Amino acid sequence: MIKLLTLNTHSWMEANALKKLFDLAEHILAENYDVICLQEINQLIESELAIDLPGYQAIVGTPAIHKDHFALLLVHYLKKRGQHYYWSWAYNHIGYGIYHEGVAVLSKQPIEVSDVLVSAMDDETDYHTRRSLVAKTKLAGQEVAIVNVHLSWLDKGFLGEWQRLEQKLLALDCPLMLMGDFNNPTDKKGYQVILDSPLNLQDSHKVADQVFGDHSIVADIDGWEDNKDAFKVDHVFTSKDFVIQSSKITFEGGDAPVVSDHYGLGVELEWVKDNQRP
Repeated sequence: MIKLLTLNTHSWMEANALKKLFDLAEHILAENYDVICLQEINQLIESELAIDLPGYQAIVGTPAIHKDHFALLLVHYLKKRGQHYYWSWAYNHIGYGIYHEGVAVLSKQPIEVSDVLVSAMDDETDYHTRRSLVAKTKLAGQEVAIVNVHLSWLDKGFLGEWQRLEQKLLALDCPLMLMGDFNNPTDKKGYQVILDSPLNLQDSHKVADQVFGDHSIVADIDGWEDNKDAFKVDHVFTSKDFVIQSSKITFEGGDAPVVSDHYGLGVELEWVKDNQRP
């Protein structure tokens, strides 16, 4: 069984952020996830550089990791509790005028990492600048590409971002797991573009044997100002090399405390047996 987690952490923008980081870590330890994709992973631009970077795989051109880097502190906490993760971070843009903001992948197994500039612009001062993080690793002994995304809204650049990402991923010769904050709700236009892709993906929440929860954001949050509805914009899409056992909304205040303005999504899956592959 392979266990995945994706969560838009909102990191240092959250009230009581350090406690929420510890709550996140404790849930990771309890659930023993193999791969974790985290979005809105921040560090202060002006904070002190870090020296001790256990398991970190750097991407060329990415800002140096600082001591207050949200993922670094998470990795340190997990390591002290006996769980080591390899990890990497792709830089997107300056957030709220004071942070380096990006996306991070944590993996129990070694990773080979790269980033994909999916936005039309490459300017850290423009919040439309977005990169996806691609981490090749092995799960249950077989190679897979983990793709962590934080994409734009449908009317603010999503279609172009998806086309650029899709072209890169079509060139990869291995099964895919796309995880993250897609900013496109289930069954809406942008979501359908993903399902119609020649990548031939499946939505964990549509095909799982067990499904829990139907939304990952509630009402008015950053990026969804004046929204009054509940949507699921955090997804796990995989190639059809996997059977999805369960797909469950988490960090919703039930099995795990609320730690962000997004809920998380935990998925359990396994490889399709060779004689059952579509």
